[in-house]
Amino acid sequence: MADDDKSKRGQQDRSRVAGEEAYEVRYFAEKHGLTTEQAEKLIAEVGNNRDELDAAAVRLKA
Repeated sequence: MADDDKSKRGQQDRSRVAGEEAYEVRYFAEKHGLTTEQAEKLIAEVGNNRDELDAAAVRLKA
């Protein structure tokens, strides 16, 4: 498993959710009021693009 390189903090890194990093999945889940399992499922289905994941999370909660 590749670790998220925390020294790379530019726009491209912010536009992605590192699905293999538990802290990023946990943050995404908490941000949208999802369980970790729901967040992991969304990342697997949608990919790691943060904007697309945010939209999918909103649709899931609706």
